[in-house]
Amino acid sequence: MTLTDILDRAKWTFVTRRVERARVARTDTDFAAARPGDLILAHVDRLGQHRRVQLPSGRPSLIHPGDAVVMACGARYAPDQFEGVAEIDPGGADLLAGGGCIGRMMARNSRIRPATRLMPAARLLDAAGRAVNLADFAIAPHRGEPQPPVIAVLGTSMNSGKTLATAQLVLGLRRAGFCVGAIKATGTGAFGDVNEYSDSGAHYVGDFTDAGMVTTYREPLHRIKSATRALIAEAGAQGCDIVVMEVADGLLQRETAAMIADPWFKALISGLVFACGDAVAAAGGVAMLTRHGLRPDALTGMVSCSPMASTEAGEATGLHVLTKADLADPAEATGFALRAGLGRKEAA
Repeated sequence: MTLTDILDRAKWTFVTRRVERARVARTDTDFAAARPGDLILAHVDRLGQHRRVQLPSGRPSLIHPGDAVVMACGARYAPDQFEGVAEIDPGGADLLAGGGCIGRMMARNSRIRPATRLMPAARLLDAAGRAVNLADFAIAPHRGEPQPPVIAVLGTSMNSGKTLATAQLVLGLRRAGFCVGAIKATGTGAFGDVNEYSDSGAHYVGDFTDAGMVTTYREPLHRIKSATRALIAEAGAQGCDIVVMEVADGLLQRETAAMIADPWFKALISGLVFACGDAVAAAGGVAMLTRHGLRPDALTGMVSCSPMASTEAGEATGLHVLTKADLADPAEATGFALRAGLGRKEAA
């Protein structure tokens, strides 16, 4: 069977969706040389936590022992699942994320199964013998063009409600007549968030994988900043009036903490929504943001599901707590747009 045949039969994962497959001409097994973003062909050895991978088409695919899968070498930081590093052991590797992140698991949440085990088969190379990397297919930066205002969505942790808040605010802004971009600045590549943004009517949707990274964990801050600028500029080039930007994980996660501590972040954003799980998290998170000169415009997230918790959070922080219905309301969304410097538009 030729290399082309093998790759045609393999399941290419979501993070490879921008890859020009014709670029792959050769392979090697120098896994010690693998770097974050390098494409790896592997076979499923033993099923664990992930029993599906996400395809570029936007659907999940069941995987079975023996299946060939194309992924990208990467790290992962997910307190609800795994922490892993971008290392490929020829004796066996781990499926760190269903979007297509392969590496070495270092720790896992005790409530989930061990990682699905993979047997690395090859590192994919181009005709010159260079590793094919996601960075080779990143969006081109736009320079010298005005960029749309950005509303950031931060949260206390995974599953605090950031993605839902982002999508609902996109929906509210669209209903208010704005052309909206939705981007995810940090995290691990997966189609769930991207699909939710699209379903809410975002005109442009992008994430860090479009900027050439399978994950932002352990990436240098300057690269994350450059990727974020490129995504915002791309949204502007696509005609977006405003961008809603989700930042993954919680305020204490390494890359998130570095971003909010950098004066660049405060200068970048024109609005801020903070998602949290309860009133104590709200109070602590707002205090931490305040130390960095950041003041949320509103609270949201899991705390908004409970009227009692919302009252506690509001009293502790002095901020309004918005439900998902509030964020999707065009009048409420227009308020965010006005604070970001945009004028009113007729509701769509």
